[in-house]
Amino acid sequence: MPELPEVETTRRGIDPYVVGRRIEALVVREPRLRWPVPEELPGRVAGQRVLRTARRAKYLLLELERGTLLLHLGMSGSLRMLPAGVPPRRHDHLELQLDSGASLHFNDPRRFGSLHYTEADPAVHPLLARLAPEPFDPGFTGEYLWRITRRRRVPVKSLLMNSRLVVGVGNIYASEALYRAGIRPTRTAGRLTRPELERLAHAVRAVLTGAVRAGGTTLRDYVGADGRPGAFRRKLFVYERAGEPCRHCGVRIRRIAQGRRSSYFCPNCQR
Repeated sequence: MPELPEVETTRRGIDPYVVGRRIEALVVREPRLRWPVPEELPGRVAGQRVLRTARRAKYLLLELERGTLLLHLGMSGSLRMLPAGVPPRRHDHLELQLDSGASLHFNDPRRFGSLHYTEADPAVHPLLARLAPEPFDPGFTGEYLWRITRRRRVPVKSLLMNSRLVVGVGNIYASEALYRAGIRPTRTAGRLTRPELERLAHAVRAVLTGAVRAGGTTLRDYVGADGRPGAFRRKLFVYERAGEPCRHCGVRIRRIAQGRRSSYFCPNCQR
C-alpha cells in the first residue's frame, strides 16, 4: 500500500505539470472505486485551474479555483503524467486532461482508491477532519508520544499505525523506525520511557525523510508519477528481511504477526 512517502513523492512528481493548468476534462472510465465517483463530478471540475497541490496523511489534494479534489491511492493505485493521445492502460480508471495537452492517469488494479471533491475547507472533510498530527509537524515530538502513550497497553507498533494518533506511518515505516530507535514492536506503548520516545520520534521523521528522498518504497505495485519504482527498498533494515542477517549485528531478522500484519525486528538490536 502506498504510504506517506509514496504519496509525497507522487505529489512532488505531478506538481510541476498540473499547477497553473486548466482542467479540460475529467474522464471517468470506472466509477466503482472504494466509494463511487459521483456522476456530476466531471462537470464540476471542468474548466477550473489547478492552484496548488498538497498532501494530508495519505491523501493527495489538488486545490482548484472553486474547490479541492481529494485522491487516495488505495492499496495499489498510482498516478502517471502522460502526453496527450497516449491510450489508457488496463485499470486506468480516471484521467485528468489538462490544457497543456498532458493527462494525469490514475491506475488502480484493486479499485481501493478514491476520488472526492469539496468546495468547503478540505480540513473539515469527513475523511480528514479527525486525522492526527503529521510526523513532520513541529508538535510531533517525544513529549507528544509520551502524552499519548500513557496508560495505553497496546503494542507500540500498533500505536504508531493509529491514524488518530499519528498519520502516515504505515507498516513498512513503523517497522523501520522502531529498528532505528532500538525498540521491539511488541513493547507495550505505555511502558516506554521518555528517552525511548524521543528516539522514536526522531527515528520516524528520519525514516520518512529518507524514504521521500529515495522516491518511496516499491514492493509490488507502486511507481511514481514518472513511472519509476521507489528506491528505498534497498535501504530497508528489517522489513521483509526475515531470516537475513541484521545489517548492524549479523543476528537474523525475525518476523512475527501483529494484528494480521507482519512485523520485523532484530532480536539483538531492539529491546
